[in-house]
Amino acid sequence: MAQIEDIQNEIVDEFSMFDDWMQRYEYMIDLGKSLPIIEDQYKTDDKIIKGCQSKVWVHADLKDDKIFFTADSDAIITKGIIAILVRAWSGQQPQAIINANTDFIDEIGLKEHLSPTRANGLVSMIKQLKMYAVAYQSQLN
Repeated sequence: MAQIEDIQNEIVDEFSMFDDWMQRYEYMIDLGKSLPIIEDQYKTDDKIIKGCQSKVWVHADLKDDKIFFTADSDAIITKGIIAILVRAWSGQQPQAIINANTDFIDEIGLKEHLSPTRANGLVSMIKQLKMYAVAYQSQLN
């Protein structure tokens, strides 16, 4: 499996291929369609990320000391945003997720092109995925 940094660089490269933000939004929507979808049994209130305007559910499983995320959202742009994070961090070890920086999000210009509420939601998504990593890391120790 590729390292988080390599995957994040790939994502930055992909976004840099598009000239304008309409194309980038379309690409994010496409990414959302490829998201590993959370099973209905996990679409519960305790899996909803607090601080997101839309509903975003995230579930994490630890397999072979790596965390695998599944997610879904009721909004297409938000689904694209969580898909970017899931792609970058799913299948990685908890410590790698905890240590991962999120500069790549600034590099693709995501924060500045999101509404303030979506930008807050993005921060909440990052926090939630890292909290899962912290929880699983403590189980491994």
